[in-house]
Amino acid sequence: MKKGMIFDLDGVIVDTAFYHFKAWQYLAKQIDIDFDATFNETLKGISRIESLEKILHYGNKADVFSVAEKNALMDSKNDYYVKSLSKLTEKNILPGVLPFIKQAKKKKIPCAIASASKNATMILEQLNIKDYFNVIVDPHSLSKGKPDPEIFLTAANLIDVLPNEAIGFEDSQAGITALNSANIFSVGISSKDNLVGADLRVDSFEKINFEQLLCL
Repeated sequence: MKKGMIFDLDGVIVDTAFYHFKAWQYLAKQIDIDFDATFNETLKGISRIESLEKILHYGNKADVFSVAEKNALMDSKNDYYVKSLSKLTEKNILPGVLPFIKQAKKKKIPCAIASASKNATMILEQLNIKDYFNVIVDPHSLSKGKPDPEIFLTAANLIDVLPNEAIGFEDSQAGITALNSANIFSVGISSKDNLVGADLRVDSFEKINFEQLLCL
């Protein structure tokens, strides 16, 4: 039986990908870089600084900005993004998620959030579901981002389960790769057949049988 659950946030519990896209696109235009939704897919599951570096490289400006200027750019993007999140409510929780985490709480299965987002706590509070999670892993405390398994190994440790006793939920390839490297059962949440190596892939939490999943 699995004893703990670890969730990515964006694209798994709530779809904030659009808000990230518009915020990065807004920032990029300020520095004369233009990119579309196809390129934006490459930013999923990675940290803020990695996203910025990708955008700068894409726009042939990888060596233009100093560290201080990059930090200012990231702050500008985050300000735009945070303002857009003020519109989030429980209605934005993705299908099937709320009944699923309610079952976990009822069965006293510890749950953790393992997200590269530094706004995870605020988002969960906006959605009114923060109390369903025992732990929110702080990306500030990590030295490596996905696809490195550090964030998931940290989450498993904080909810006091061994990696092979945990189930992880992800919507990005970097996240699935990280889960597999951590020896955590990986569930890919995607309507596309695009998550290579996921132990289980479903369109949404509505397609998951809670009891069966625990026994996999």
